[in-house]
Amino acid sequence: MSLQLFAHPFSSYCQKVLIALWADGTPFEYRMLDGEHPDNMAELKRRWPFALFPMLVDDGETVVETTPIIEHLASRHPGPNVWIPDGELGRKVRFLDRFFDLYVMNNMSCPVFDALRPEGSRDPYGVEQALGRLRVAYDWLEANLDEESWAVGETFTLADCAAAPALFYADWVADIGPDRPRLAAYRARLLAHPQVSRAVDEARPFRAFFPLGAPDRD
Repeated sequence: MSLQLFAHPFSSYCQKVLIALWADGTPFEYRMLDGEHPDNMAELKRRWPFALFPMLVDDGETVVETTPIIEHLASRHPGPNVWIPDGELGRKVRFLDRFFDLYVMNNMSCPVFDALRPEGSRDPYGVEQALGRLRVAYDWLEANLDEESWAVGETFTLADCAAAPALFYADWVADIGPDRPRLAAYRARLLAHPQVSRAVDEARPFRAFFPLGAPDRD
């Protein structure tokens, strides 16, 4: 098979790409990254020395980072979905894709990764700062999200692929709460989307590994 995705189902960034692959019905080989498949991790490290995932291999070509992966798929293996529309809508989709990755996902990840650090090397000040930035991102989204179904109007786009795992895990780390009803409703719509729901369900067996403790919901 020409397409191989090196990924783990509990990874938020892997879910972003999986949602797009599944929504388009694109066939691919899932190269699971875990202790039971050491050859997959060795191949990941050989192709991408940072060993970050997901990583896509398309007929021998290595593609890394989630947005470039989805753009590559849209160009080389197009499906029924238009992930980045033309014109002004496309620019808004690209901005929100970066917003969810940089201001939601990255800030959510800070306290998660900090909890994995050895005792004596943790950074409570950095965690406090990241949580503050995450709440600022929540407030900005509450004030600026469209009132329609998805991040940019009525079409599920790249922005929603980024938003779904980002908001799913972020709400575990810092509750969106009742004071942000528009954002909470958007998160609920995302979780009801068939491919997002599939990503959540396939990650469910790994919840015990969430270092902050997974809540008993979602």
